[in-house]
Amino acid sequence: MSYAFPKGGMMGQDANPEGTAIFTEAYAVLPAVTHTDIVTSFLPHWEGTRAWILARPLSGFAETFSQYAIEIQPEGGSMTPEVDVRAEAALFVTHGTPTLTLGRDTYTLRAGSFVFIPASAVWTLWNRADMPCGIHWIRKKYQKLPDMRPPEAFVSHEDDIPSSDMPNAGGLWSTKRFFDPFDLRYDMHINIVTFQPGGRIPFAETHVMEHGLYVLQGTADYLLNKDWVPVGAGDFMWLRAFCPQACIAKGDEPFRYLLYKDVNRHAPLEGFL
Repeated sequence: MSYAFPKGGMMGQDANPEGTAIFTEAYAVLPAVTHTDIVTSFLPHWEGTRAWILARPLSGFAETFSQYAIEIQPEGGSMTPEVDVRAEAALFVTHGTPTLTLGRDTYTLRAGSFVFIPASAVWTLWNRADMPCGIHWIRKKYQKLPDMRPPEAFVSHEDDIPSSDMPNAGGLWSTKRFFDPFDLRYDMHINIVTFQPGGRIPFAETHVMEHGLYVLQGTADYLLNKDWVPVGAGDFMWLRAFCPQACIAKGDEPFRYLLYKDVNRHAPLEGFL
């Protein structure tokens, strides 16, 4: 299985600067072509690493999460990757073999590996191989529950997660869920959603969950608010709450994306009397 990841680089002077990036009050689309060298960021306490910051909390837009694509060079990484003790993390490896320490345990990750790291966990991440590695990193401030212990860290792999077919889809639409959807200790879910060619979301979903969707493979026409937008491998979609969405998979290969959403908590009432 292959997974898209930013390629960096820079287009030539003959490219059309108008582009296809979109930012509206309801959604944003960051096409793969916009993930060039000049939009990368460097992070404190990281060595030999650059990050494409795809999403960050914005007041009045999507407010619950940030999402990075980080590229770690050989011998790069971090002893203190997270600077906010309130932040939980999900990591998904696209290529390479990074080495993760999580508490007292050490793991050699590979393409398709998934890691959940609770807030305040002690972890490190290094690339000890001779080739770069790529990782999608989702960060969220954990919303504690007074009567529940926070969830524990775990490491898994896409190959170990069963696919769940969606109802009435005839096998054309399925989801791999990295979290137990009935475990209310988690306040976010990360899934890999797959549509076979011709598969679709057959109605315009409209719901409270915010989304980050990174296209791992394939192409589709995606409905965002009132607009049908063609998307493909390496494109990122960022949706605020209640943005209508649907899709129709195109081409002759599966359309797959890594999906973030916030779940399992009451809607906050701050700011209301």
